[in-house]
Amino acid sequence: MATLHFVFGRPGAGKTSLARALAAELPALLFCEDEWLAALGGTITTVDEYVAASRRVRSLIAPTATRVLELGTSVVLDFAGNTVRDRAWVRTILDAARADHALHVLDVPVEECRRRLHARNALQPPGLFFGHVSDALFDGVLPHIVPPSPHEGFDLVAH
Repeated sequence: MATLHFVFGRPGAGKTSLARALAAELPALLFCEDEWLAALGGTITTVDEYVAASRRVRSLIAPTATRVLELGTSVVLDFAGNTVRDRAWVRTILDAARADHALHVLDVPVEECRRRLHARNALQPPGLFFGHVSDALFDGVLPHIVPPSPHEGFDLVAH
């Protein structure tokens, strides 16, 4: 049965690296939200700008991801695991496609994530850099990140 994989982790935790590795080894179709956001153009400097752009991207991805799962191919979402609302959105895809799932959890300390973001901002590695993430944006996002709880009913995979 097709499986929908998605990832929880702070910015800089390694979500994109993990998602790419999963997509390659499973194999699965990878949806990287950062790539879609970059394709939309514009600069995202606030949480509100990110939320608005993310809604547009997700409205495009959801029907395609659902259909791919229905066809029997696994999907990896390099996003959508960080808030209760994000995970509820994923649940709509799972329910529509009647797919299995795995929520991959990267529990990397905040200061290590910040260090990794600074390094990524400086190096701008191809395929992993989709725009500068300032300390202000990082700090603005952190309060919105909520670890998955057992009552949400997701199958967790710790990394």
